[in-house]
Amino acid sequence: MEFEYWWLIGFPLFFGMGWLAARIDIQHLLTETRQLPQSYFRGLNFLLNEQPDKAIEAFTEVAKLDRETVELHFTLGSLFRRRGETERAIRMHRNLLDRGDLGGEQRLQAMFELGQDYLKAGLLDRAEETLLRLRDSSHRVEAQRFLLDIYQQEKDWAKAIEVATELERDTGSSLQKEIANYYCEMAVHEANNSRLEEAQRHLAAALATNRKSVRANLVLGDMHATAGEHAQAIEAWKCIEQQQAAYLALCAQRLLDSFRALGKADEGLTLLRGYLASYPSLDLLDVAFQATLEGQGAEAAYQLVKDELRRNPTLLGLDKLLEAQIQVAPPERRPDLELVKNLVHSHTRRLARYHCENCGFKARQFYWHCPACGGWETYPPKRSEEFDLAP
Repeated sequence: MEFEYWWLIGFPLFFGMGWLAARIDIQHLLTETRQLPQSYFRGLNFLLNEQPDKAIEAFTEVAKLDRETVELHFTLGSLFRRRGETERAIRMHRNLLDRGDLGGEQRLQAMFELGQDYLKAGLLDRAEETLLRLRDSSHRVEAQRFLLDIYQQEKDWAKAIEVATELERDTGSSLQKEIANYYCEMAVHEANNSRLEEAQRHLAAALATNRKSVRANLVLGDMHATAGEHAQAIEAWKCIEQQQAAYLALCAQRLLDSFRALGKADEGLTLLRGYLASYPSLDLLDVAFQATLEGQGAEAAYQLVKDELRRNPTLLGLDKLLEAQIQVAPPERRPDLELVKNLVHSHTRRLARYHCENCGFKARQFYWHCPACGGWETYPPKRSEEFDLAP
């Protein structure tokens, strides 16, 4: 390749043009910076020093001085909302929407922020009205998620199903578990109002949406049992083994009661003990222990708990073993055993809880819908100790 002498001229020329462009950009930046109000830099300084209250005051002053700072208005409105000052956030975003010079995308952004303000303030009807106007915009998916939250709070399960179905289509993420629970909520409502055909239709829809919907079979079994159809109730609950066997603990007492209603208590106890052997659970153990104690006596109940504790040693199991020992112990030994049991029981009370896998919230009762984070089926049907303290 031959060397071209004009390159000797070209290199310095290109370098000079780059230097000149950089100087122009720097001068433009310095000019814009000088035009910013001093309050803007004070606000940034307060933010960097983790003084949000003073930062908000400084930025508010900037917003009053310069109406062109639209992004700053958005930032302030978001800060107000996070601080719980929803009235100020609503006023900020409504003022933006009233401006005639606001661009199309900025107007949609202001509307989206306003919908969140209304939702945070508990004004669900206004939030719904605002967010519905965004369903054909670039904020469609985010608006649908907030709408889904609104419909869950309002227990408007039909609308929740509609929005969740649209979200599935738009995002490609499965919401089958949530939709099945919405159908179950509708079924429970209909059953409580003695509209059993409608309830069964909703449960069928739940199972069609999510064939592993344990809750649908639990509710279906409850409906049959309430109607005195105990054989059908048992069949519905037994389906849970093929869905998610761990949830059998939730229907153990129901199963036993229906078998007793049919005069088949021994058959029911045999089934429960088989479940206990295959799917160990403290709740299953508790029901099987009480049934064995009533049907076969204290010695058989003690042997059941002792064998289960050897297989799955837990403090809650030990508590149950001490209870069984008290039943078979001679009268002179019972006070000592009761003392030990009370000590163990006082410690295990805090372990006998269900906990949400999503947020860690613990509760003594089982929830399908976490009261803390709002997740569906985030509670495993096992007590905390079975996860945390079992050897």
